[in-house]
Amino acid sequence: MQVMQTDILISGGGIAGMIAAVAFGKLGFTVTCIDPAQPVISRDEAGADMRSTAFLQPARALLEEAGLWSRLSAHAAALQVMRIVDAGGAEAKPRSQSEFNAADISEQPFGWNFPNWLLRRECLAEIKKRPNITLRHGVGVKDVLTRSEFARAALTDGSQIESRLLIGADGRNSTVRQALGIDVKTIRYGQKAIAFTVTHPIPHQNISTEIHRSGGPFTLVPLPDVDGTPSSAIVWMERGPEAERLLALPAGEFEAAMNARSCLLFGPLHLNGPRTIWPIISQYAHRMSGERTALIAEAAHVVPPIGAQGLNMSLGDLKVLIDLVKAAPDTLGSRNMLDAYHKARHAEVLTRITGIDLLNRASMAQARPLRDLRALGLNAIYGFKPVRKSLMQLGLGVKR
Repeated sequence: MQVMQTDILISGGGIAGMIAAVAFGKLGFTVTCIDPAQPVISRDEAGADMRSTAFLQPARALLEEAGLWSRLSAHAAALQVMRIVDAGGAEAKPRSQSEFNAADISEQPFGWNFPNWLLRRECLAEIKKRPNITLRHGVGVKDVLTRSEFARAALTDGSQIESRLLIGADGRNSTVRQALGIDVKTIRYGQKAIAFTVTHPIPHQNISTEIHRSGGPFTLVPLPDVDGTPSSAIVWMERGPEAERLLALPAGEFEAAMNARSCLLFGPLHLNGPRTIWPIISQYAHRMSGERTALIAEAAHVVPPIGAQGLNMSLGDLKVLIDLVKAAPDTLGSRNMLDAYHKARHAEVLTRITGIDLLNRASMAQARPLRDLRALGLNAIYGFKPVRKSLMQLGLGVKR
């Protein structure tokens, strides 16, 4: 059987996998990216990912370097202010709020938000322009054999591909990670997140708003206007049974429930598309590398959707890999390079997972005294400027 050859094989054609393909392709490597599923690149198609992704400042620099930002920038909604609202009193109404303005630490916004389906569309279009990148859908990794000189992947269609570097970007149940025998630690919260988009009469003014009550945060993230009407993406986290109940409600009843939960901060919200639901976990791989293999994105770490950390952590993985390769291209996939990658990323990943875990548990608080304590903590953070600035910089991943 003929074995195909490529410099880099990426298992997983999601957003992180496709960005990785574009970034390494820009460096001149031959790249093959595979995924069992066809990408859904329209919001109206069945299976469209209605979540959104906010790229923080460091991610933008990577996207510019890869040549993707010029394609994406026209579709961006800037995130200038992060607003945290505590509505944990007896009634669902704001009792305190804190605002974190990017102008306090930077001349740029905190980040830029995009619908996930649109990111897939634009990444796919960019890949089609690059002759050294091959994207194969409908096929995945079945098994992996590694040696000191190469990684060989057996694919589900019976073919084989050999590469100098194998990148596992194939999700929280990564076949690549399992084939290498790398264990994971999983934390379950009993939560699920409902993702959807809305329009509303009051402009969002580039403010991302996170409303805390119980069960988890209700987060509205700015999107570009829809036919001249302000629009936002929402992630509504609740305990699993309650999330399933809400998802099953008819549209009118769901709108009534989401408006009550939103405290009507943007006026009446109106659904603008389908609703999807996702389980919420934290998870991390005990190692982020193996022989000739690097794990990135959800193959390496999964976090609840708080603080826009998920995909930005994934691009942090990619940035370290790219920097290591640029420093010594001939070491692509070597043990020294991959050990350096694991060392550079794993400790930071664990730190961020721990912080997000604590924030999520605080947001889930149901007992009134715990909700009161959460409100006091938010007020204390906002009231002490040095702490507020440090937390904003940490959230961006900016080292000062």
